[in-house]
This record gives sequence, structure tokens and C-alpha cells, in this order.
Amino acid sequence: MTDTKAQRAALTRNPNFRWLMRGSVVSLLGDQLTLIALPWLVLKLTGDPLALGLVVAMMSVPRAIFILIGGALVDRHSPKRVLMLSKYANAVLLALLTALVLTPQTPHTIALSDTLSFTLLVGPQMTLSVLYALALAIGLAQAFSIPAGTSILPRAIAPEHLDMANGIMMGLRQISMLAGPLLAAALIALGGDGGTGSNGTNSNGMIANAHGIALAFGIDCLSFLLSAWTLSQVRMPPAAPAANQPAVLRAVGAGLLMVWRDHALRTCFTYWGVVALFIGGSLQVALPVLADQELHGASAFGLLMGANGSGMLIGMAIAAVGGARLRLASFGATILLVDALAGALLIPLGAIQATWQGALLLLLIGVLSGFMQIAVFSWIQRRVPREMMGRAMSIFMFIFMGLAPLSAAATGWLLQSISLTQLFAGGGALLLLFALTAAIATPMRRIAYTNSTEPT
Repeated sequence: MTDTKAQRAALTRNPNFRWLMRGSVVSLLGDQLTLIALPWLVLKLTGDPLALGLVVAMMSVPRAIFILIGGALVDRHSPKRVLMLSKYANAVLLALLTALVLTPQTPHTIALSDTLSFTLLVGPQMTLSVLYALALAIGLAQAFSIPAGTSILPRAIAPEHLDMANGIMMGLRQISMLAGPLLAAALIALGGDGGTGSNGTNSNGMIANAHGIALAFGIDCLSFLLSAWTLSQVRMPPAAPAANQPAVLRAVGAGLLMVWRDHALRTCFTYWGVVALFIGGSLQVALPVLADQELHGASAFGLLMGANGSGMLIGMAIAAVGGARLRLASFGATILLVDALAGALLIPLGAIQATWQGALLLLLIGVLSGFMQIAVFSWIQRRVPREMMGRAMSIFMFIFMGLAPLSAAATGWLLQSISLTQLFAGGGALLLLFALTAAIATPMRRIAYTNSTEPT
């Protein structure tokens, strides 16, 4: 306990960590506002869930495609520089969204004579095509900000503080996921949610009475500017000169080759890819369906997600404070055990009869997930050379952002022919099978927490 307190005190005295933590709090809360306001804007503008799905896709596709290039640019130009530029780009996009929502087109009649006149619509036009373009741009900015944000911490603080620093940062993210939506809902409800007319539009087909939505976008815009200022206070070691760096696409290839040649990275990334492809996105579809068909609708879904988020926060706190005492002898064995336990908890989820039963299961799954997330990030950050960190983290994030949506789509298709009970039981059993197979047939169980032991 004394060592933990000493490490925490040393970490909180680190000015780089303090500035990164302050900026993270501001930015994470702002992000949650947009995550709530943007879907609401789409639904009020169109009333079409398909349009909402397309907007989400417009954000996801460029993020998945360009995240590897973003990782290469992070290593080429430093995570701080790339993250700073992405924050400014996001601020511009959010300012544009705010302006478009606040100033819809208004009709102005121009009389050329007593008998001849015409009406001209003046002002910016918020249309679905504009939203598609803005969503595409936001997703593109995220392709660079995500690898930059996940690469900056190991360059800004000492390696021995990574476990605790990651725990604090991820805990802050989890708190923002609990508090941010409530703040966004309050802003939108108090300021105006675009609820005029049959689908929230006025007589010109434009969204009306949406000052609350605009306020959410505006605050997020300010959060990007403020977090950019806090980031400017972080002092980073000098990056290698750009002239000594390879071309961007060659750098991406070098990152992929580095992961492939490192047996431990290759083994873990392959395992995570298989889990993400077959299971990763299924909960995104199955949980809302479970709440709608078996429980009490949206309120039950909120309770389930809240329980899972609370569990992740508890797991991260456990990992940050005393996670080392709860680990198995090796990093790989801990991952496989956690996944096996999570699989066992998933199996009965489809057969629950009450919301509290699902909340309890998801709370426990969240504790396991939160506990393991910190260990995974810290292990990657210790193992990968700093000059390759952006590319390694972009490959890691691509696994979940590129492959998990495929399992989400497959889940929707499967639910047309199987029951929720079968889906959850099958998914849990599959995760158990993957963990057992990896333990028996691969060297994953021997991967160490440090670089001293390589799997063979």
C-alpha cells in the first residue's frame, strides 16, 4: 500500500500527467455531448433510423480505413503535434455544426413589381447530405486523434507509472460515459430538442427549436479548444527529424511487419482479432434487443449499460490500485482466464427474467473488462519501441473498430433465425472455446508481463 501511495504521489506531481488529465476530462465530457446530440439531430431532421445508421457508418468507415495511416503519422511527427491538429480540426467541424443548427434557412420575399415577386431562402441549409459530409470529416479526424491520444502517455511519463496512469485515464473515460449523456440530455431538454412538427422540422423542411442540440455541439467545440491549450502545456521529448522517416505507406508496412515479427504481439493481436470478429460487436446489437423484447424497453437498456459501465470503472480502479497482486504468473494466462470467465457469464444472459439479473451479470463482465484493459494497454506501451508506438496502437484499435462492426452486422442477421438465449449461450461458449484453444494450441499462456520472456 505504501508503494502504491508513493507511486500515486509521484504521478500526480508530474506536470505532464496533470495537464493530460485535465485536458482528458474536458475532452471526454465534450465528446459525450456530441455522441448524444448528433444521433438526435439526425432523427429530428429525418425521422429515419436508416439515415442514422448511414451517418454512423460515415464516421466509422474513414476511421477504420485511415487509422493505420494516422498511426504512421503519429510516429513521424509526434503524437502531440498530430493530436493538436486533430483537436483544431474537430473544433472547426463542431463550430460549423453549431452554426448550421442555430441559423436555419429563413424565407425572404423580394418584390420586383406589384404583380411579380419571388421568395429566396437565406442562410445555411442543414440537410442530410451536409450531415453525411460532416460525419465523414469527424470520422477522418478521429482516425488521427485516436492513435495520437493512445500514444502520448508512454512518451510523457515514466514507464513505471503507466499502470496507474492508464487506470486513472480510463477511469476518467468511464466516468465521462456515465455523466456525459446525462449532461447532454439535460442541455438538449432545457435548450430545445428540435421537437417542432411531425419530425422536428419547420415548414421549410429545416429543423426548428434545436438550441439545446446546438448548445451541446458548441460546448464540445469549446472543449476541443480548451483541451488543445492544456495539451500545449505538455513537454514531450524531441521527435526524430522528418527527413529520417520513411514514406507514410512504407511506415505503415513497417508497423505491420514489426507486429508480425514480435511473436508475443502477433499472438495477442491475432487472438484479439478473432474475438473481435466473432464476438466483439454482438453485444451492441443483442443488448438493445434483449431490453426491448424481454425486459422493460429503453429504461432497462439504460440500466444494463449503466451496470456494465460501473463494472468497468470498478475493474479499472482495482487494476490501478492493486491489480498486480491479482494477476496470474503471465500476462497471456491472465487474459485467457478473464476471457473464459466473461464467456461463462455471457452464457446465461439471454435467459434472464428480470433487469437486475442482467445488470448483475453485466456488472461482473464490466469488472473483468475494466481490470484487463489497463493491463493490455500498459503491456503494449511497454513492449513497443516509442518510435513505433503510434503504428502499434493504430493496429490495435483497428482490430476493434474494423472487425467488431462485422460481428454486429452478423448478429443482426443471426437474430432472424435464432433466439436471444441461443445467441448469448453460443457467444459465451465460443469465447470459452477461443480461450481454451489459445491456452492449449498457442504460446499465448506463456507471454510475460515484461519483454524478458518470449513465447516460442
